[in-house]
Amino acid sequence: MHLLDNDSAKDRLRGADLNGGPAVQKILAHGQLPPPSMDHLDELEAQSIYILREAFARLKKLALLWSLGKDSNVMIWLARKAFFGRVPFPALHVDTGKKFPEMYAFRDRFGKEWELDLKVEPCPSIDAIDPTLPPAARSAARKTEGLKWALTKYGFDGLIAGIRRDEEATRAKERVFSPRGLEGGWDVRDQPPEFWDHFNASPPQGAHLRIHPILHWTEADIWAYTKRENIPIIPLYLSKDGKRYRSLGDQDITNPVASTASSIDEILIELDGTKVPERAGRALDHETEDAFERLRVAGYL
Repeated sequence: MHLLDNDSAKDRLRGADLNGGPAVQKILAHGQLPPPSMDHLDELEAQSIYILREAFARLKKLALLWSLGKDSNVMIWLARKAFFGRVPFPALHVDTGKKFPEMYAFRDRFGKEWELDLKVEPCPSIDAIDPTLPPAARSAARKTEGLKWALTKYGFDGLIAGIRRDEEATRAKERVFSPRGLEGGWDVRDQPPEFWDHFNASPPQGAHLRIHPILHWTEADIWAYTKRENIPIIPLYLSKDGKRYRSLGDQDITNPVASTASSIDEILIELDGTKVPERAGRALDHETEDAFERLRVAGYL
């Protein structure tokens, strides 16, 4: 039988329902009470902060990829919480030059307000991209090449990215700590196991890891957390003239979806009943079936 010292016993029994039975049975069986309950958003936040701190502790040169959208804004917010109000690594924006004006205004404002070490890196022209790709995929591939340039320039061994498993089928196959090849490529058939949150944080020689702190979140989680934390958002996410953007990318390959949701509360209600995919407004997701996977294998986010 496990014996508790007096102080420990008082701490563990404090708050127990001694008349209810179940709590007492757990103490008798295991020598301790279950941990205090956490709500869903607290659990998500704690897990993501743990991942961010693991990456920072175990990798030499990190950057956080800032796409300016709702997911990467939540990720920056989490990083600020993880490191006591300051992000201790650069925020890297791989800029295609084709974002919405509202996105650039958001970047310029909050890059300063959040005191980010912001690095903006350009992408190559479309003429330098594989012409066999469909039009939207070819446009998106500029970002992959721009990211490779940035990796070569700064020598990062870890890139923190704000992807989620529920966004797209290929991303559902990802790991939290995902090794990339020398050219930034991703081998979906050769990924490390991650049992019980034991992560492989050793990148291949000369390569890097992608770290995904919000991989386990959903679109609704992102919005509920954004509301709870009062995280700033780009107004394009809210309905105007019966349409809004659910996912933000380049202007020429991103379209709004029909929606009357003009607040986060209304977005959450809408998400609870919709069957329309989050990336329905992304032209890339409507091209050939393998276009997105070809991009991901080559190093796309």
